[in-house]
Amino acid sequence: MRSWCLCQICTCGRHHCPHGTTRIYENSGVSCPTTEYLEKYPMHGNILPPQSLKPKQEFRACREKMEGITTFKSDYRPYEVVKQPCHVPEEYKPKQGKIDLGTTYKRDFKSYKVQPVAIVQPLERKQVKKGKLDTVPTYKDDYRAWDIQKSELYKPEQAYHPPTVKFGNATTFQDDYVPQEIKPRQSCKPSPVPRRSTVPFNGDTSHRLDYVPHELEFKLARPREVYKPTDRPFEDLTTHRCDFQGLAGDMAKICKPPCTRVTPHAPFAGSTESRESFQAWEVPPPGAKKVAEYVPPPGSMQFSSTSHLDYVPHPARRAAPIRPAAPRRSSRAPFQGRSTTKEDFPAWESCRQGLIQPQPQIPGPSGKFDGLSTFRAHYVPHELIPTASCRPFTVALQSAAPFDDVTTYSTEYTPKKQEVCPASYPSPPGYVFETANPQGHRFFRKMVPALKAF
Repeated sequence: MRSWCLCQICTCGRHHCPHGTTRIYENSGVSCPTTEYLEKYPMHGNILPPQSLKPKQEFRACREKMEGITTFKSDYRPYEVVKQPCHVPEEYKPKQGKIDLGTTYKRDFKSYKVQPVAIVQPLERKQVKKGKLDTVPTYKDDYRAWDIQKSELYKPEQAYHPPTVKFGNATTFQDDYVPQEIKPRQSCKPSPVPRRSTVPFNGDTSHRLDYVPHELEFKLARPREVYKPTDRPFEDLTTHRCDFQGLAGDMAKICKPPCTRVTPHAPFAGSTESRESFQAWEVPPPGAKKVAEYVPPPGSMQFSSTSHLDYVPHPARRAAPIRPAAPRRSSRAPFQGRSTTKEDFPAWESCRQGLIQPQPQIPGPSGKFDGLSTFRAHYVPHELIPTASCRPFTVALQSAAPFDDVTTYSTEYTPKKQEVCPASYPSPPGYVFETANPQGHRFFRKMVPALKAF
């Protein structure tokens, strides 16, 4: 007899077999979902995982007494410290006698008599006495005045004079133009007063004329079905509850070492290695050096220098400036403001010329303007006839013919009975559970009805 899997029994495509444990965890009681890696992974021998070389985080407290010996204490050898002798300076005693201030420069230097340097000054110029200078320059002596006549002007004389007589020539426009009386144009704008029509309004439209009303059939009201609760208990088993199997394990252990606080009852020893090894030595204060008192030398101080002793003053005068004085020119003669431009171009009396305006040759219109145009002359007004409205009446049309509600869907539709997927039940009807493989597939066998013997 052939066995059927739950995936094959399902007709809606929504039900699948719950995947259980694989072969690796089949006998261990641990659940693991089926994966492609576990199915294709080759099995090896019983190989234990390598042990971790990481040391355990455990605090090992030593209960023995702690020795206070260090490498510094064991290797250090104390020596006797001898105080270094302090140097005492001798007391200063000035020597008796005079100081020899002679130097090699004073001994080897030979002094010479030096005369003062003569001042190089320009020779003094004698001032010329002020008087009238009667001299003739070379320009006046060589220049000869020539008798030059005045050149005549080459500017042409203005011989044009505007005419005083009225211009009497007429133009072609003035000869051909015939003046006409201007009339105001009549307005073509229609009057804003609405024109009411005496003809009744025709509201017939193509829709109203061509529409055939049909009588609607009475729609049957479908009775409302009363809800009937089922007698079977509610199955709240989900795929998550079917597939999920919790792993049994212990809670994670805390790696924090236990806090063991040591509280000794002995008093605290305040001695340290520095206090035991270090010994305070008395250090005398540093001695202050005595400074001898200042004694001024006897006698008076000489403020003369070599410059004061060797300098010889000479009588000298201040140098006079070489620049001559600029004499001022003062003339009382009247200023002559004549020039060739003023003599050749005298000012003429001129008057501004007035505007030359032509006098109108065409007399202005005197009568009323006749503004009649060709459009107004040929236009014939007609009476406006309003357009008849084609809008149908809003009254519903009734017909005695039955309403034709036949559609292609209603003629070709075949009702089918809704079937329930057999895999939705915990045990599909008509099937008997047979086995379940390690991959999690559940196989069922069809029930064959027993044949009665006649």
